[in-house]
Amino acid sequence: MPRIAVISPPFQSHARPLSVLAGALARAGSDVTFACAPPFARLAGEVGVDFAPLTVSRNANTGVARSTRQGAREAERLEEFLGSTREGAVATLLTQSRHRGEDMLADPEKVLAEVRNLQERLAPDWFVVDQLSYPVTLALHCLGLPFATFCPGHPTYLPHGPEALFGVPYAWPGAVRPAARELAELRRAASANDLAFTERFAEVARRHAPRRPAPGRAFALASKRAVVFNYPPFPWLPEHPPSGARFLYGGHGVPPEEKDPGAEWEGVVGRLRSAAGRLVLIALGTFLSARDDVLALLVRGVLSRCPDVAVVVAAGDAAPALAHLAGPRVHVARVVPQRWLLSRVDAMVHHGGNNSFTECVASGTPALVLPFSSDQFAIAHDAERARLATCLDQATLTEDDAGAAVRGLLERVPEGLPRWSEAVRRRGPDWVAGRLLDAMEPAAGCR
Repeated sequence: MPRIAVISPPFQSHARPLSVLAGALARAGSDVTFACAPPFARLAGEVGVDFAPLTVSRNANTGVARSTRQGAREAERLEEFLGSTREGAVATLLTQSRHRGEDMLADPEKVLAEVRNLQERLAPDWFVVDQLSYPVTLALHCLGLPFATFCPGHPTYLPHGPEALFGVPYAWPGAVRPAARELAELRRAASANDLAFTERFAEVARRHAPRRPAPGRAFALASKRAVVFNYPPFPWLPEHPPSGARFLYGGHGVPPEEKDPGAEWEGVVGRLRSAAGRLVLIALGTFLSARDDVLALLVRGVLSRCPDVAVVVAAGDAAPALAHLAGPRVHVARVVPQRWLLSRVDAMVHHGGNNSFTECVASGTPALVLPFSSDQFAIAHDAERARLATCLDQATLTEDDAGAAVRGLLERVPEGLPRWSEAVRRRGPDWVAGRLLDAMEPAAGCR
């Protein structure tokens, strides 16, 4: 029985699918420990694996970003990020680029010491690490420990060629078309990050692992045995260069059984269904729920253009600001049981986050995608190209556009959804776990 440590950063959107994979590995016969910040111990309990406290980032998001306890500088960066989303795609990506060093490569020496300590305490045969946890990947490289890479976002988060830059979408949806000048500025910023991260990786490796091979390009450092993409296997995705690794497109990270949220939510759905014939979920993720202006616009647009539709709104800390919208056709909640609701709603409006996107595909739920940041533009492009969703630009969105788009989804299911929903459901965490165990055997080959 292999002993495996699954290491997650302290973000709900990352820890959730990684914990689901940890549970799948345990069901496949492995001894699994889920390592994350203490507030995420509950996820290990939900999937029946051991838990080890490990904090690998100063940032955190336990479910609603603004209300998560974190340092003053981290909170300041979050507010700057949210402000930049009001200015549009490139402004947001440039802000994220400026924050990248503090957000994603803080204290690599401290993380190295903590990973070494974890190895000494648990002695796992191999690790699973989040691809965006760069200090953890660097630590495992320096220590010569075998690991598999889990990519929680778009597959191009792992650069597929020298021209590909982390932080620059490989493709854009039709509604978001930045000017050439803006794209050139974004590429310059991303290129500078690429060089800075690579030099920092090399510096840490020279100091702590002088006998190990040089880590090379930082953003491309990944397992030489197995890379798991939590994403559908779209045929147009760029191919990654041969590295000896098996690239596993898992399709989705939805658990095999959904947790029942209880009678209260059954009552909410029943009440809304009695007030209107159809039901739409509006959720912009654990960070972007703070954009209460967009949430309010969406609600007003749906109510005005779709008189037979009720809505559930995941509003995070903005719930009090949106309370005035609540009524017979509107339920506003701080958090919602999203995966449970997807089997009960007729459509969803989301931000293009990887979890929301893949959950909609797996459940066969039509979606309106409004990308704000990060890899959401690439995901929106793929959703549009696969004919799974309608995509609009949140920066120029109007109530009329939003309502008309939702109405269109309800009148005609996107034609690619049945095909891709079936394809994605055939994969998932258990499919990944079996193939990952095969790829990582023997674990010594990863050293």
